Amino acid sequence: MKPEIIKRILSSFVLIPIALFFIIKGSFFFTFFVATCFLITLYEWHMMSKKKTYNIFGFIFLMFAFYSVYFIRNELEKHGLLIFLFIVLVCVSTDIGGYVFGKLFKGPKLTKISPKKTYAGVFGGYFLSIIFTHILINYSELFRDQNFGRDEFVFVLIISTVSQVGDIIISYFKRLSKIKDTGKLIPGHGGILDRIDGMLFAFPFYLI
Repeated sequence: MKPEIIKRILSSFVLIPIALFFIIKGSFFFTFFVATCFLITLYEWHMMSKKKTYNIFGFIFLMFAFYSVYFIRNELEKHGLLIFLFIVLVCVSTDIGGYVFGKLFKGPKLTKISPKKTYAGVFGGYFLSIIFTHILINYSELFRDQNFGRDEFVFVLIISTVSQVGDIIISYFKRLSKIKDTGKLIPGHGGILDRIDGMLFAFPFYLI
């Protein structure tokens, strides 16, 4: 197994429990967590797009994206946490599916904007997001009153698509800046913006 993949896996094992703690705990903890991610993401975007004409538009979008994250978790009453976790799960499983299937099956490239993206990866993103969501809803106590039906299936496909489009858009801006990652904060993943690019489009999409 390549060192980069090992770093990616180990980082995920550390980050996921920490992120879940702040998300589920809510209140001040969640606000602190979101604010920290927001500031780091702003910095990464600025370093990537400084002196570019679209710099300010990125700042505006990021403010709305993080507002959506905060609003969905804190303002949607008792359903806020479930919806938040649902969106995160779809985005994360889409990312994992795209990475794994893309590495295993390779095949035709999806777009020149993001050379590593393949059609196999797109299928893998859809496949794993549906499987993971189905398992969570049907076997998790947190979602015990929910059912995975047609509406949920369509919702997963839509959020997964938005997440993948968001990933490609950020990849496009990285190519314009001639960089591989937006930062080096997370070993194996790059920066915070690299890690949450799909979510930054999925949350505003849901809110709208």
